[in-house]
Amino acid sequence: MESTFLPFLLVIFASIFQGSFGVGMKYMAPLKWESWWLVHVTIAMVLFPLTWALIAVPGLFDIIGNAPMNAVALAMFFGFLWGVGGILFGVSIPYIGISLTYGIVMGLASSVGSIIPLLQMENATSNPAFPVVIAGVCVMLFGVAITAVAGIKRDKAKNENKKSDKIVKGLIIAAVCGVLSALLNVGFANAAPVAKVAEASGVITRNSSLAAWVVVLVGAYLMNAGYSLVLLFKNKSWGSFGVAKSGKAYMWSIIAGLCWFAALGVYGQGSALLGEIGPVIGWPILLGLSLIISNIWAYGAGEWKGAAKPFRLHYSV
Repeated sequence: MESTFLPFLLVIFASIFQGSFGVGMKYMAPLKWESWWLVHVTIAMVLFPLTWALIAVPGLFDIIGNAPMNAVALAMFFGFLWGVGGILFGVSIPYIGISLTYGIVMGLASSVGSIIPLLQMENATSNPAFPVVIAGVCVMLFGVAITAVAGIKRDKAKNENKKSDKIVKGLIIAAVCGVLSALLNVGFANAAPVAKVAEASGVITRNSSLAAWVVVLVGAYLMNAGYSLVLLFKNKSWGSFGVAKSGKAYMWSIIAGLCWFAALGVYGQGSALLGEIGPVIGWPILLGLSLIISNIWAYGAGEWKGAAKPFRLHYSV
């Protein structure tokens, strides 16, 4: 019982970080988006995961070098594609807020991120978990539809006398982000050979996942940092790094970065302890619980203030 309890406890704990990191995105000013984002992803995808992995995984770079190169390349590729979704996540929040962004993104990311690793397993359809996962995916997609409808009605209620296309644009961005965001877990699942090499070298199972994350996040960081640099040159906004009274924005950028990988790092440990099925069942649990946490933050931030009670209930269901 203890061996089953610990992995799920780790995933639950990870969801607290996952549901909280987005709060920092509401405090970007006075930094430009690209400045704030570059600091954030450098902490989240390079400094924190690499430091943790170097401490917990002796011989990290040798392990990655000895892993199958096709697995390493594929994991980086999925991380790169997820990076596009990560950028869209930050873009969508100003349009539709934390709660709706999380609702759409987490629902789609949970569904796609669970079903793809399942289908990649041998004899997937004969796996006892197959019908349960499919049923769960259907429920999550239904929840995404309810969330989108509630958001549209909320927007109409708040803009009775004026036409607004922000909600439609925001929902489209969030939907694309949700599908791409699933690829982070797909990349993690495909980086399993890296973790196996780590285990073979003597690294304990739950820490071996950190080596896998380092590989996946190389691709993710290249996309995110590259996009930020493009904007910095395009907008000539390099000077925004030194803008006055930006200490709070930097603080939130760092906090958000720490929370972001704390979620993935702890989730990876729980998933690794669950075995091959870990990414299939652990991922939707992580995102589902983090959605609840994010809505608590959103409610506290007053995002649903002024919306009629039926809309709030409609959304929360």
